[in-house]
Amino acid sequence: MTSLKGKLAIVTGASRSKGIGAAICRSLANAGADVFFTHWSPFDEISGNGLDKDFPNMLCKELRTIGVNAAHMEVDLSESESSSLIMDRVEEVLGTPSILVNNATFESPASFRTLNREILDKHYKVNNSGTLMLSLEFAKRYEKSFPEGKDGRIINMVSKGPDPDNLAYIATKGMMIAITEPLSVGLASIGITVNSVDPGPTDSGWMDEALREQLLPLFPSGRIGVPEDAARLITFLASDDSGWITGQTIRSEGGFLGK
Repeated sequence: MTSLKGKLAIVTGASRSKGIGAAICRSLANAGADVFFTHWSPFDEISGNGLDKDFPNMLCKELRTIGVNAAHMEVDLSESESSSLIMDRVEEVLGTPSILVNNATFESPASFRTLNREILDKHYKVNNSGTLMLSLEFAKRYEKSFPEGKDGRIINMVSKGPDPDNLAYIATKGMMIAITEPLSVGLASIGITVNSVDPGPTDSGWMDEALREQLLPLFPSGRIGVPEDAARLITFLASDDSGWITGQTIRSEGGFLGK
């Protein structure tokens, strides 16, 4: 079993019980890691996935019952000071993290007819600028706190595909795929690996029955992906066993036949 005992992880975007972020938090905690997670309720209110304002407190309590330390904060990654706010808070309550899982995302459907600069900028501020600035702040503080330079981890959640109604989302996630390899080279000397995970279509609460029926034949294993599938891979990538894996974008899609 993968052990993360003694490690501290940040997971962004854990705000729903069926979401990938929550599954990642649970998986990391079950492996022994202390967990600090972020959430942003205004996005959940408009995303169509439902908002449970009590869930962050419930998740934090759940993680503590596993036997690890846990804390959380609400933060808007689109704000320029968000990276410092997150790092200051996690260091204040739990310590300096060695694992960062960039799971938070902004997504709003937009086709070539509806995409405009405002929509694109909203995606960019969270999916690119906010995520990358947090990664860099994480790396700078890691370098100071862990001068021996080993076992640091940055893991990005990414996406792709020929979805003509999600142009801004796919474009900004594509930037995170593109930056994975060069960032991994830049951070290798201070002991941080950088990888991305593409979980493919995942039933995390946003699919209706019609979409499930449409997608199911495209999964040769006979089932649609669930959040725990991505969480297991991320837990491995966060572990010492993954130390020779860096600069990779891993398609963890169960053989999904779509593109």
